[in-house]
Amino acid sequence: MFNLERWEEIFETVKRHKLRTFLTAFGVFWGILMLVLLLAGGRGLENGVKGSFADMAHNSFFVWTEKTSLPYQGHKPGRFIQLTNDDTKAIRQEIPEIDGVAPKAQIWGEFSVNRGMKNANFVVQGEEPDTRKIETIRLTHGRFINDVDVKERRKICVIGPRAKDVLFPNEDPIGQYIRIKGAFLKIVGAFKVNAQSGGDKDDAKCIFIPLATLQQTYNQMNHVGWYGLSVKTQYDTKVVEKKVKALIARRHHINPKDEAAIGSWNASEEFKRFNGLFGAINAFIWVVGIGTIIAGIVGVSNIMLIIVKERTKEIGIRKALGAKPMSIIMLVMQESITITAVAGYMGLLVGVGIIELVNYALVKFEVDSEFFRNPEIDIQVALLATAILVFTGGLAGLIPARNAASVNPIEALRAE
Repeated sequence: MFNLERWEEIFETVKRHKLRTFLTAFGVFWGILMLVLLLAGGRGLENGVKGSFADMAHNSFFVWTEKTSLPYQGHKPGRFIQLTNDDTKAIRQEIPEIDGVAPKAQIWGEFSVNRGMKNANFVVQGEEPDTRKIETIRLTHGRFINDVDVKERRKICVIGPRAKDVLFPNEDPIGQYIRIKGAFLKIVGAFKVNAQSGGDKDDAKCIFIPLATLQQTYNQMNHVGWYGLSVKTQYDTKVVEKKVKALIARRHHINPKDEAAIGSWNASEEFKRFNGLFGAINAFIWVVGIGTIIAGIVGVSNIMLIIVKERTKEIGIRKALGAKPMSIIMLVMQESITITAVAGYMGLLVGVGIIELVNYALVKFEVDSEFFRNPEIDIQVALLATAILVFTGGLAGLIPARNAASVNPIEALRAE
């Protein structure tokens, strides 16, 4: 039940020892503030790094070839391995675990992309429809490359935001033409990049055309530069990656021990690695934050012991007048819980305020980093931290409260 007199006593004690109460409460305040800020900072770091995976399927990987470093079956080292359309067919036919196969190639050398009197340099890349199973293509106009485009080797393209801004400022590019190394291509789509993606600056400069069109028009017949592949959800991406590399090695007579000849990058493995890293970071943050809170709670407990000792005679008088031990325990514990709860709540409020201020500054000044973005704290975590504070506040006052309840009235009245 609500006891007004007990609250008046607590406030009177706080008024008499303002500095001591403030310093005691500050330890708890600082502990919860540090926990909130550390958790938000960890989440901001996690959001920033994981944002670079936002446009990529987590069950995907990329494979490319380089020069061999070991001799094999009469072939000398230093041989460059050229991927072909036959490799694409073999991967699709022999590895059923694959969900999407996106062979890719690029126009190399110095050239410019022209539209009338306007021209600029862009990355022109050959793609197939399965690219969208591996990477997110956010279309703003028109459509992406389809199977008919590839089959008929249509001279069409999908342009990125940089090409649209330079070649078609304030215009709808769909249906218009651009010239790439003497060949005219019709624009059927335009895409935008994800602001969270770490590679957005490079992606913005891309122009996509059907791979078959690139091969035929730009003298790269049957050539594939590299593969993007996605794996069916029920299979292990790492295992399928090894199967693809083994298939390529077998087809091109590469020594199975030659790790330099075939390169790969596995999004799934990288994502798992980052998840493990951030799991360890979050555990460390909780250890540091809770340790800081415990230090503040120990301070509260010590102060309550001092308060009980100072009020020994008063407690003795209360017991001599018939006060029950439980009422003494409740008085001390209520004061302890009040100090920790108020200080912790203030730390929580200040922490959330700082986080919101940082978020506001990041948005206002358009700060965009691939390593730190959108620091935030889960409301459930905040509520859990508050509940822990109230509980530990009660524990902090329990020992002093039991000491107070066990005071002998006669000895207490003799105390100086």
